[in-house]
Amino acid sequence: MEEPLCSLLLVLILFVSGDAVNPGCDCLQYSETYGKEYGTFNSPDYPRPYPANINCLLYTFIADIEEIVEITFKDFDVYKTHLDCIGGDFLKIFLHLEKPEVDEYTNWSGLLCGGYSDVPAVLYSSGPVLILEFHTTDASSNATGFIGTFRFIDRRTFRTDGQKLPGTICDYQFISSNHTLNHGRFYSPRYPSNYPQNIKCAYRFRARATERIRIVFEEVTLQKGDVSCLNRADVIKVHDGRSAVSPTIRVVCNEASALEVLSTGPDLFIEFLADSEWPGQGFKAAFQFQPLLLETTPQTEAETSADVVVEKPGPPAVQKQTADLIPSVSATSCCSCRSAEYKEDGNVPVIPANCDVVVTSDGVKNGSVASPGYPGPYPARTSCRYDFQGRGKERVQVFFTDFSLYHPTDDSKECESIDSLMAYVLIDGRMEKIDNFCGSTLPRPLMSNGPRLMLEFRGIYSSRQSRGFRAVYSFTENFGVQSGQQAPDLPCAFVFNSTEANEGIFHSPNFPGFYPRDTECHYFFNGQTGQRVKLNFNYFDVEGVLPCEAISASDYVEFSNFMARDRKYSRHCGQLQEFSVESDRKFFRVTFRSNDRLDGTGFNASYQFLDQEDIPTSVRPTERTGHSSTLTIGPISHPTLILIILLVISVFK
Repeated sequence: MEEPLCSLLLVLILFVSGDAVNPGCDCLQYSETYGKEYGTFNSPDYPRPYPANINCLLYTFIADIEEIVEITFKDFDVYKTHLDCIGGDFLKIFLHLEKPEVDEYTNWSGLLCGGYSDVPAVLYSSGPVLILEFHTTDASSNATGFIGTFRFIDRRTFRTDGQKLPGTICDYQFISSNHTLNHGRFYSPRYPSNYPQNIKCAYRFRARATERIRIVFEEVTLQKGDVSCLNRADVIKVHDGRSAVSPTIRVVCNEASALEVLSTGPDLFIEFLADSEWPGQGFKAAFQFQPLLLETTPQTEAETSADVVVEKPGPPAVQKQTADLIPSVSATSCCSCRSAEYKEDGNVPVIPANCDVVVTSDGVKNGSVASPGYPGPYPARTSCRYDFQGRGKERVQVFFTDFSLYHPTDDSKECESIDSLMAYVLIDGRMEKIDNFCGSTLPRPLMSNGPRLMLEFRGIYSSRQSRGFRAVYSFTENFGVQSGQQAPDLPCAFVFNSTEANEGIFHSPNFPGFYPRDTECHYFFNGQTGQRVKLNFNYFDVEGVLPCEAISASDYVEFSNFMARDRKYSRHCGQLQEFSVESDRKFFRVTFRSNDRLDGTGFNASYQFLDQEDIPTSVRPTERTGHSSTLTIGPISHPTLILIILLVISVFK
C-alpha cells in the first residue's frame, strides 16, 4: 500500500509511522513542491476503492511561517453512512494549527464524507500547517476516495489595510488622510480560512467631509442556504454612521458576491457577528474614499426635457482608482443629454450628439428624464444612457409617464433589433439586463436591486409619430412601500401596530411593478393582548416553484408567529389565487425574499386585527375530501354551547 500512497509527483514526501505525530497514526508529510506551483495528494489505491480498516492516516502539509496552505479537491468519494459523518468513513480536517501536531484533544474544524458536491472544493489553513486525518471502517465499499492538489500562499495577501484597534481581536479603523491610502481591502478574521466561532468584529470608516465611502463585498461565504438574514447567527450589518445605533443600510448573510454599498455621509460602521456552530469562510471586501463631486449641472427643460443632475468628470487619478476597485458601472463619459441636432443627408440623419448622463442623489432626490427631442420625434441612430446612482439604503424607482417608440409590427413582445429602452442593474459585479421595452405599451414601474440602475435607449429608426419616452425617477428609502412605519434597524422593515390602525394594506416592494432582485423585506404586525391578525392576499405573483427553496432558485414569502422561522407555515411562491393567513397570537411576521435571478410583480394584501372572540374557527378538510374550500363556523354563544354538551351527554347515556 505504501507505493500508491507515495505516488505524488514533484513533491517531497516524508512517510512516518507510529508516534511521530499521533500514536497509532501513519503520516504523509508535504513540505515542498520543488519550485512548482502545486503538488498532488490522494487516498490509498486511488482511483481504485480505498482499503477498509484504515485506523488513522494523516496528511500533513507544512508551509513557511508567512504562508498558508490551500487544498483543492479534484475528486471526492468517501462512503457516507451517517449524516454527520461520525461512525463511518470520514476525513477529519484541522485548519487552525501553528505546529504540525495533533492528538485526540486537538480541536478539529470539520468532518468530510459523501460525494464531491457534499464537501467544499477548496480548503485554507489559517496558519502554516494543515492536516487531514483519514479513517475507514471494516465495511468494504466501492468508494474511490479522493485526489487533490495543494499549494502554499503568502498569507500577507489577505492582510487588512486598516489600523487594528489595541486590545481587540478584530476591530479596525480606516481614516482618510494625507498619510493613508484612499482605497484598500479588509477581511473577516482568518480569511480565506474559516472564521472563529462566537466573535464580534467592527470596521469603522471615517472619510473627510468632502468624501464618501464605497464598499464592495467581493465574496461572502457565511452559512449556506436561503434562510432569512433575520434568522441567521452569522451576519454582516452595515450602518450609515459612526456606530451600531446608526441606521442600517444593508444586512448580508448566507452567500453573496459583488455587493456594493455607498455611504450618505463621511462615516460608515460595519459589524460582523458570528455565533453559528459551523463557521463559513467569511468575506473579502474592498473600500474606497471617494471625492464628493460637488460640481453638478442641472440641465434646463430646453436642453434635455429632463430634470437631472450631471456629474462632472473627476480627476484622471480618481477615475483610475475607481476602475481598479471594481469595473465601472458605465464606461461612458458624464456629459449633457441635449436634444440632438442633425441634418438630413438624403433620407438618412446623421448620428446625434452624445446624450449619456449620470443622475446622482447627491443633488435632488427626484426628477424626470426623456428621450432626445421629446415630445417631438427622436432622431434615428440615437444611443443614450441614463445612469442613476443613489446612496445608503436608497433604491432607484422609475415611473413612466409616456412611452411611444417606433415599432414596425406594433408587437411590443419582440424588442430585439428595433427601437427599445433597456433596464440594467448591478449583479455579480456587472451590469445585467433585467427588462427590455418597446412599442407603445407603458412599462411597469422599475426599481433597482441596490443604489444603481441604468437605462439604455436605442433609437435605430425614427418616425414622426414616435414621441420617445418620458419617465419620473426618485431615490427612495422606503422601497416603494407606503404603509406602516419603517424600522431603522433593518434596511427594509415595516411595522403595523393595532394601536394606530386596526386594518390597512401592505404590498411587496415596487408593487405593481416588478419587485427588485436580491431584496429582503419584513412586515411586523403587533396587536394588543387578546388580538390576532388576519391577512388576505388578493394578488400573489412571486417567482418560484414549490417548495420555494434555493435548489429551485425560488423567491418566497414566509409567515411566522415568531421572529424565528415557524414550521407551521410553508413558504409561498408562484402565481396563487386569493388566500388568507391568520396568526396564532398578537404578533405576526411576514418576510419577502428575492434572489438575483428572475422576478415577478409580487403581492398585494390587506390586514385586519381581530379580537379573540371575533375570529371564526376555520376547519380545513382533509386531503381525502378533494376540496380546496374551507368550512367556517361562527362564534358560539354560551347557552348554545351548554345545550350541545347536554345533548352529547344524553347520547352516551
